[in-house]
Amino acid sequence: MVNQERLVQEFLELVQIDSHSGKEGKIAEVLKKKLQDLGLEVYIDDANERIEGETGNLIARLKGTGKGDPILFSCHMDTVKPGEGVKPVIKEDVIYSDGRTILGADNKAGIAAVLEGVRVIKENHLSHSDVEIVFSIWEEGGLFGAKNLDYSKISAKYGFVLDSGGSPGEIITVGPSQDKVNAKIYGKPAHAGIAPEEGISAIMIAARAIENMKLLRVDEETTANIGVITGGEATNIVTPLVEIKAEARSISEEKLDAQTAHMVQAFEKAAADFGGKVEMDVERMYPSFSIEEEEEVVKKVKEAFHQLGIEAYITSTGGGSDTNILNGNGIKSVNLGIGEKKPHTLEEHIHIKDLVNSAKMVAQIIKVFA
Repeated sequence: MVNQERLVQEFLELVQIDSHSGKEGKIAEVLKKKLQDLGLEVYIDDANERIEGETGNLIARLKGTGKGDPILFSCHMDTVKPGEGVKPVIKEDVIYSDGRTILGADNKAGIAAVLEGVRVIKENHLSHSDVEIVFSIWEEGGLFGAKNLDYSKISAKYGFVLDSGGSPGEIITVGPSQDKVNAKIYGKPAHAGIAPEEGISAIMIAARAIENMKLLRVDEETTANIGVITGGEATNIVTPLVEIKAEARSISEEKLDAQTAHMVQAFEKAAADFGGKVEMDVERMYPSFSIEEEEEVVKKVKEAFHQLGIEAYITSTGGGSDTNILNGNGIKSVNLGIGEKKPHTLEEHIHIKDLVNSAKMVAQIIKVFA
């Protein structure tokens, strides 16, 4: 029932609309019209007033024709850079960019699949419960759209986020919390050739701290990374300031608390050892989620895949997505694979087969919940 040609053409249309994070105004207007033409009620919230964007989150509702629990489909409208002037190319049933930009399958493949899935339901006059759609802003870099979503407009008990690189059949039920761990390390400047002993090197403090940290794969549930180090002006100056941006993640909130505390203590001890000081900025970016396989949201989506003849499998992720935020706001949600391969790179691509199966997945989930 999925119209492959229509689906592919719509996806090609969407990826050619520039929509870097904070610049989603144009695509939001296009999607608003498409959804209204499908008979959905559409509302744009005021999230952009808090995160300085062109538009808020797009929220749409297809009123149910039958009983059943209301469900939510979620994708994000923004893309990473370089994502302006995307020129999609089809080679052997795979869609790429022309190599100068990302493609934007992350996450416009999900958007196209949701639109086509809803069209299938409408065109075939299939019974359905209330179907809600959120196309969020500024997901990349902080999940800011979902964090500022107007949840008073959402009634769904269950959510499906279409934003993972696995092929359709993948069901992500576990995801980690993340802490941002940033440090400003203060030493003391001095001439490195004439009186280095009068200085305190912020670089040496940073090096000592990092040397004493457990980083990268800490255990099977926990990771940590030093991502950015900046500081210093010249080789003849003992460096007085170094800034470090780091993170820690864990499926276990207890382990995340412990890892973050360990990193903070390493910075503080190193600074004390050298006679410097450190200012720490720690922020919980998003909560973890863990959905049991016996939960209705998982059972129903597995049933949908079974009816489609697609093998379903349960897995976890080390990354964050709007799934974390939806679960944190009481909407039992899973992240579903749609086949967005090598996202955030110039080699990003998607197989047309995965795009088609993603749209089938959306329609079948709607049918199962009816």
